Amino acid sequence: MPEETKGPTPVSPSPGGEKPPAEKAAAPVESSPAASSTPAAKPDAPAAPATTGEKPAAPAGEKPAAAATGAADKPAPAAAAKPAAPPAAKPVPKPEGPKPEPWESELVTRLRRQYGSGITEASTYVGQKYLVVDSAILYEILLLMRDDELFDYCVDITAVHYPKREATQFDIVYVLYSFHHNERVRVKTQIRENDSLRTAVGIWETANWLEREVYDMFGIVFDDHPDLKRILLPDGWKGHPLRKDYPILLQDQEWVQINLGIESGQ
Repeated sequence: MPEETKGPTPVSPSPGGEKPPAEKAAAPVESSPAASSTPAAKPDAPAAPATTGEKPAAPAGEKPAAAATGAADKPAPAAAAKPAAPPAAKPVPKPEGPKPEPWESELVTRLRRQYGSGITEASTYVGQKYLVVDSAILYEILLLMRDDELFDYCVDITAVHYPKREATQFDIVYVLYSFHHNERVRVKTQIRENDSLRTAVGIWETANWLEREVYDMFGIVFDDHPDLKRILLPDGWKGHPLRKDYPILLQDQEWVQINLGIESGQ
């Protein structure tokens, strides 16, 4: 019998999963009928992948499991703590303004020696000197200030209205100036509602127009004035605008209608 042809030598997987190099193909051998009856060897099983600690790559088109879960697996960031509110600032106390200070001078000494309690106050306020005198001796004080103290110029006469003050509701202020001393002094007095004062026109001629303005704005009467009438407002005007009981928007509706023929715009 012819010699039996041996089949291919089975190859066992080498350690580590590596395949041995392929053997060269043997020369074709004529097969005999006996050889054909021998079952063919099964092909080698695929080698198991080497265990190297790496994960196999995911098939194309599929997302990794970690990516699929998204940010859900990540812990939510902690909310930022709000800064503490600063403590409330304490109110700053309002600084006190200047206050009157006693005025001591030879002039004040002479007046107090002569009139006693008729000089109710002698003070300075931010450098401004002033006397407060009783209304009964006001004319004498003004005359003395011109003749003896050489205050030869009456700069201004004005008034201030204090309707809530009980004893006296008006302050009358005379601003005097001495060219000789280059000095300015204010002389004040206080009167009640509807009281009058003696005019100072006989002492300073400028008092004529100044007293008319006080009469016009405040309604204060100066006895023996040569021509006491309004100087800023029309003669028929009602009321005195610088009194604090005179509403700021009040207009004499009757006067505007009669003299201008229109309705007041206020």
